Amino acid sequence: MHVNQTSPQRFILLPLTEEPYLQAICFFMFLVMYLFTLSGNILLITVVGISSSLQTPMYFFLSNLSFIDICISSTVVPKLLINTLVKDRSISWLECAIQMYLHLALGCTECFLLAVMAYDRFAAICRPLHYNNIMNKMACATLAGAAWITSFMNAIVQVGITFQLPYCKSLVVNHFFCEIPPFLQLSCQDTFLNEIAMYIASAIVGLISFCLTLISYINIIITILKIRSSRGRHKAFSTCGSHLTVVTFYYGTLLIVYLGPHSIYTAEINKAMAILYTTVSPMLNPIIYSIRNRDVKSTFKRKQIRL
Repeated sequence: MHVNQTSPQRFILLPLTEEPYLQAICFFMFLVMYLFTLSGNILLITVVGISSSLQTPMYFFLSNLSFIDICISSTVVPKLLINTLVKDRSISWLECAIQMYLHLALGCTECFLLAVMAYDRFAAICRPLHYNNIMNKMACATLAGAAWITSFMNAIVQVGITFQLPYCKSLVVNHFFCEIPPFLQLSCQDTFLNEIAMYIASAIVGLISFCLTLISYINIIITILKIRSSRGRHKAFSTCGSHLTVVTFYYGTLLIVYLGPHSIYTAEINKAMAILYTTVSPMLNPIIYSIRNRDVKSTFKRKQIRL
């Protein structure tokens, strides 16, 4: 579908597959993952909220993370499920902009929160005597608030300059949701400045968050290695092992999509990575954080909640 207009009213999203039997499999698979994402994260937020023993900075940030995972998945998966079943896969300009904005803003917030959670583990392990003063309620609220506000302001700029581009090529977006990289492929205008802006924003959000996380963990590892008791080292590392797993998985996929060279960009790679950080990661995060966490497991038992 080729049109010659600069202000399209609707875009066309593509399904993951055109094969009917594969569409049925995809629908069932993503529906199950979405339901698991909702139930797992809502359960974790509820357990943290009703348990006095979990009213700590780490679980405050974890609740924020679970809420973000619910929102990220809900921004993308319902539309994907609908487009798997219906023939009309068009999406309005406004709906697409909102989807792109929410996904980008929530993704950036998650990056910042993962960095903040790494700092929290640094304070708990490397500065245990001063932990309560460092991570007091005001500090936690400020760090979380800064993550949310900064991310949503960044998304306004990125989505704004993306939708100012003239789209006079095909309006068929080779993706299953509205995301910046595939939209740069559709514009008939040179997108060099947009790419630079995207790389700068990705570097500020992704690389700075990743570097802060890395610095925190370098200090954590140094401190753990100084612990003489093997049981003490295991206990200290177990408090941050789950977080390190989530960080590695999440940052890895995002950096490939947003910092990878535009010349080697392929829709297939972007779709595969997008499935990981919009569907798989939100589903696995509560499992990683809860099933392997003794405090959460003991709370489940006390409240007689089954995993």
